[in-house]
Amino acid sequence: MSDGIEIDKTVSARDARPTAQLDDYADLLGRRHIDRIYRKAADLSHLHVAHVSSTFYGGGVAELLDGLSLLMNHVGITTGWRVIQGAPDFFSITKKMHNALQGGSINLTDLKKQHYEDIVYKNALRNHLDHHNMVVVHDPQPLPLVQHYHRKGPWIWQCHVDLTAPNVELWAYLRSFIEQYDGVVVSLDEYQQPLETPQRTIPPAIDPFSIKNKELSTQEVNERLAHYDIPTDLPLVVQVSRFDRWKDPEGVIEAFKLATKEIDATLVLLGNVATDDPEGKEVYESLLDEQGERIYILSVEDTALVNALQRRAAVVLQKSLREGFGLTVTEAMWKGSAVIGGNVGGIRRQIEDGKTGFLVDSVEEAAERIVQLVRDPDLRERLGQAARTTVRDRFLLPHMLERYLDLFAGFETLYRLRD
Repeated sequence: MSDGIEIDKTVSARDARPTAQLDDYADLLGRRHIDRIYRKAADLSHLHVAHVSSTFYGGGVAELLDGLSLLMNHVGITTGWRVIQGAPDFFSITKKMHNALQGGSINLTDLKKQHYEDIVYKNALRNHLDHHNMVVVHDPQPLPLVQHYHRKGPWIWQCHVDLTAPNVELWAYLRSFIEQYDGVVVSLDEYQQPLETPQRTIPPAIDPFSIKNKELSTQEVNERLAHYDIPTDLPLVVQVSRFDRWKDPEGVIEAFKLATKEIDATLVLLGNVATDDPEGKEVYESLLDEQGERIYILSVEDTALVNALQRRAAVVLQKSLREGFGLTVTEAMWKGSAVIGGNVGGIRRQIEDGKTGFLVDSVEEAAERIVQLVRDPDLRERLGQAARTTVRDRFLLPHMLERYLDLFAGFETLYRLRD
């Protein structure tokens, strides 16, 4: 470390598995960038931070918090991660809220509101967040927690979904909770809403050293694909995402079928069913009839398989109809893959059309781009190299960490956080 800053890197006996630390990013981001983050973190070492979400696995938020919470601890900020509990009917309500925040309809009865608030209140009794001087609550599931605590410091609500056109009725209801927070974080500037609460934009990011994103040898890739009997004799077209209608898996299959009128390829749809998404199993099962000799639909929790597929794929799709950001796009871009994304939400801020990938507005456009990329390996290589550079410069975890540190520092004058 420069400037005399010392960070305790002692690993306790409980650390059975090594995790990436900020210094590991020096070769990617430069020593000066890393030291700047260390200096900012040292000024905030008195903080006790808690992140609160709805699940430990499945979906981008859980993956994001897994890396971010560890990195915060590694730079000297005591950081925890809490998950709220609820029965399937609670998560059925919050899934409908998730859809409505992205523009869907919702039948928001008084009974549903009461059940939602009652479950969050029970979680407030179990999670003692009064002792933290910085709390970050993620997405609508735990949103009402804020009203049940005597706060010792700022509470921040981070929304990870596409807020371009939220359902008016739902937004009016949730706003009563949102404006009790000290700050709101969204993924893109255009998601900011008319609120009394100050808002900040912090794009998500990936951990390049995780099992999902780390370098794999050709042999390791081959072994993982062979384990699931995925053939590699033809170019692979891949979409990795949770099974969700907004990810448009039906549109991906339709685009692939159109493309294979001109080229030979294999499609793999790989997803998972998160514990906070009761619709996922239904979406997955609705796709199974589409399986065939060259269409594979897999629901497995295997991050190494995700890594292998994204590295081997000739084309990676994320043909979303709504997308708050789209970490699967970032992951594939980091691996130097040629990515086709839906021209929506955060995908438009990751992919520069024609330079780091392609943006599409229809099934027909997606099919045309699949054909073009399968036929042109030089184009795939150019797009992939430019995509990897974009992720290195904008979407690795230290970028997100630094933005959070700047946000936390901004509250120092409003709260006596050292007391």
